[in-house]
Amino acid sequence: MSEPAGATLRHPPPSPSGPPPAQLPPPSLEGPPAAQFPPSDPSGPPSAQIPSSDPPGLLPFRDPDRSLADRVADLLGRLTLAEKVALLHQYQAAVPRLGLAAFRTGTEALHGLAWLGPATVFPQAIGLASTWDPDLVRAVGAAVGDETRAFHHKDPSGAGLNVWAPVVNPLRDPRWGRNEEGYAEDPWLTGVMATAYAQGLRGDHPRFLKTAPTLKHFLGYNNETDRDRTSSNLPPRVLHEYELPAFAAPLTAGAAVALMPSYNLVNGRPAHLSPLIGDLVRGWAPEDIVVVSDAGAPGNLVGSQRYHADHAAGYAAAIRAGLDSFTQDDADPGPTVGHLTEALHRGLLTESDVDAAVRRLLAMRFRLGEFDPAEDNPYASLTEDVINCPAHQALARQAARQSIVLLRNDGLLPLRATRVAVIGPLADTIYEDWYSGTLPYAVTVRAALTERLGADGRGNGDRGGPAVSYAEGVDRISLSCQGRYVVAADSPDGAPLTLHSGGDVGEAAWFDLFDWGQGVDAVRAVANGRHVSVDDDGLLVNDQARPNGWVVRETFRLVERLDGVVIHHVATDRYVAVDPDGRLRADAADPTDATVFTVELVSSGIAAATAAAREADVAIVVLGNHPLINGRETEDRTDLALPAAQEALVRAVYAANPRTVLALTSSYPFAIGWAHEHLPAVLWSAHGGQEFGHALADVLFGDADPAGRLTQTWYRSVADLPDLFDYDIIGTDSTYLYFRGTPLYPFGHGLSYTTFEYRNLRISVNGASDAQADGEPSVAADGEVTVRVDVINTGDRTGDEVVQLYTRQLHSRVKQPVRQLRGFRRVRLAPGERATVALPLRAADLAFWDVTRGRMVVEAARHRVLVGRSATDIALTGTLTVRGERIPDRDPYRRPLWAIEFDDYAGIVLRDESPDTAGDVVGAAEPGAWISFERVDFGAGAARVRAVASGGPGTLTLRLDDPLDGPVAGRIEVPATAGRYAWAEAGAEVSGATGRHDLYLILDTEGVAVSQLTFATGGR
Repeated sequence: MSEPAGATLRHPPPSPSGPPPAQLPPPSLEGPPAAQFPPSDPSGPPSAQIPSSDPPGLLPFRDPDRSLADRVADLLGRLTLAEKVALLHQYQAAVPRLGLAAFRTGTEALHGLAWLGPATVFPQAIGLASTWDPDLVRAVGAAVGDETRAFHHKDPSGAGLNVWAPVVNPLRDPRWGRNEEGYAEDPWLTGVMATAYAQGLRGDHPRFLKTAPTLKHFLGYNNETDRDRTSSNLPPRVLHEYELPAFAAPLTAGAAVALMPSYNLVNGRPAHLSPLIGDLVRGWAPEDIVVVSDAGAPGNLVGSQRYHADHAAGYAAAIRAGLDSFTQDDADPGPTVGHLTEALHRGLLTESDVDAAVRRLLAMRFRLGEFDPAEDNPYASLTEDVINCPAHQALARQAARQSIVLLRNDGLLPLRATRVAVIGPLADTIYEDWYSGTLPYAVTVRAALTERLGADGRGNGDRGGPAVSYAEGVDRISLSCQGRYVVAADSPDGAPLTLHSGGDVGEAAWFDLFDWGQGVDAVRAVANGRHVSVDDDGLLVNDQARPNGWVVRETFRLVERLDGVVIHHVATDRYVAVDPDGRLRADAADPTDATVFTVELVSSGIAAATAAAREADVAIVVLGNHPLINGRETEDRTDLALPAAQEALVRAVYAANPRTVLALTSSYPFAIGWAHEHLPAVLWSAHGGQEFGHALADVLFGDADPAGRLTQTWYRSVADLPDLFDYDIIGTDSTYLYFRGTPLYPFGHGLSYTTFEYRNLRISVNGASDAQADGEPSVAADGEVTVRVDVINTGDRTGDEVVQLYTRQLHSRVKQPVRQLRGFRRVRLAPGERATVALPLRAADLAFWDVTRGRMVVEAARHRVLVGRSATDIALTGTLTVRGERIPDRDPYRRPLWAIEFDDYAGIVLRDESPDTAGDVVGAAEPGAWISFERVDFGAGAARVRAVASGGPGTLTLRLDDPLDGPVAGRIEVPATAGRYAWAEAGAEVSGATGRHDLYLILDTEGVAVSQLTFATGGR
């Protein structure tokens, strides 16, 4: 079934990652008059307040032969302070006297150019990563970059060149609403894919950027629920080993040139104020990076987060932390300029602070070629011809095809069928997600199979061929109240739903019911094929082509009661009642005020589906999620289950025809245990874009070998997951790195239509020949080895294999991952063909964060080297000895024991030491919370201990070797303090702390926080 002709979607409202493109307002030359600012900071450019009267063509900043630094400095020096402040908003004002055009940060380009009109739509980011093909991902990025340039050439003000992609948050929890935006649960693989995509976006010219890619969202961001108010707990090891590496890779490579902080707080501090931006992240990149805020996040510093007392203070803190551009108040820079102006007046900012941010913004604009002759910039000539061009269409098909993962197959695939039934709510539609481009066309699964096989047995031309039958598999219902039926208009634009009091109403009273999970349904009127929405007046109207928009107004819950159902509108949290004019209106605040409806089944979706399945040789059931419902930005999932109606559908189809293939199309993993146990074949892909139908048909019929591999663990149940808000993957045994259960499908999983054998694992030390006496390879901490393995295609078809290299440290001072991905290589082999795959492994990559000394360390240890098809399907193993460091015992006298450098904990919360300092501290979330410091060498004995603490009055108890029963070494009474940021020193005598012990610090009082402990011997 095609989409209704002429269907129109509502224009989307502003995105949390920036508003959709809009025409810039007329450039404002006004800004705070220079006389209103405090005197220029003497450290700033001396000419900062002196307008230039030189003709623009002669200005040094326009001289392409000068260095970038000189050109930026010249332009910066010609701007007034008012003009510079006006550049700190997303919508930068023009400066006509210098020939500067208006400029806007933020064009969405996650897997295609979004919101600007039809453009090539590639698979979702999680799908691109599932190709395990960085070269392909880079090619997709390059295509998106070309189309961005083409749109910019057509409309410079509407299509900005600072693109907000890629998303590099590791996919810690599959319930995260934005799961489809990321690449993998593994940080290293995320970094590889993000680097590839960003390299494509930015281009490979040594001087000019094609676009300016922006990494999202720094830092610790994997929940939508209360995302601007929750704080992500990131202990030091989780921070340095899991969260930061994904961001470091594309920045270190110079692939990304900008960064966007996230909405949440990290260890109690808003991410937009993270000291890591200035202290660490900027040091990774070879060039200055621009830091742009997420939409509305600066206002949250005072609003939902209440971290600062007023906007001037909050905005000043953001600038000082490293923020360069404020995405706030849509296209209106006025409030931002006003807040920054006030901050300058109050001495919260200096002109040099402003200059630092503006310098970085200008450097990005220079690198994009704005101030150079167009003929010098190879990207300036890209025009509309590249948008959805044949080459990009072919690339979209290749990317979609290579992203498809074969999860299970008992030999049913590839198909050799003569009649096929294609079934399911996703079988004849292609959905866009929030960051999709506008589809220029859409090849559905049904359309692709019909194109290949024919719909009526005639096939293509006169070759003959199998038939394709179709069933959407959704129930058709009617709604009535006291004998009167709800009816919908048959006009393309729809009309308010009403209760009909006449006779036969026929199709006008029929509605198709789509179950999208968690009790949420969408309703489509049969009369005109449009979805039922709720307009601004609360009226139910059948006028939408599909669920859409930032606020999806096309979803409902049918709440059962003894006498029928009441209808709850999800977006407005209102119930449906019939008004005096007989119209359905979502305006009842309470279900007791809602109209009770009777639901009658007109036709069963399962009955139609099973009828089609019985007549077919093979049934292909296409299920999954709607990317704007249940699991999307602002909305996390609560479970991993398929929607109940979809689960019932696939079970019924299988009962009717055991030769059933399940093709899942979704933004995230599902718990599909029944399907895995019963169905002969299961495939998965992300939402695959405009060419998805062709791609799936290619794989189903064996034109292409299934090439995708999972980049996330597929769990058997939500019970396998920790609390969504607990970011400590080490402590909670989360992700494939630490999970000790048996997943439904492991990280890296994906089958082929052929078979591969692995032989002859070799580990050779690069540039050295040293080995231990027993022949086991040994490498220094700064050395590198090459792992080689022979791979043979032992089947009768050409196929793709992704050879994966993992390691596991066998002995360590700390808890180590069960396994960790270190490398991979995709190979394509003909039947009987053999290839030697060489995978480099640097010993430095085996480092972890040493909490005792606050740095990365390569520990002296043996490592298991594992090569195989997935994280759990290991074909060959070897052993490698790394000659690294031995971590010494903690010396409590040499330096303080910082509370944040604990080894283990229970019942604590991590928070900031102060808004003005960079430290993190440990607080008690409950009485009896504790942290531990392992292997503390007290030597001859500690005599006294002092703590820096807040939140008293309360007690800190020191125990040795056990937090409950260990001997008490001392008790520190924390005095009352003036607030959470008021710190006091308190001390106590210590007894029994001699030799080496594990030290436990028990925070007996909820709310008490500790920064550090300092020990002294009797002689000190």
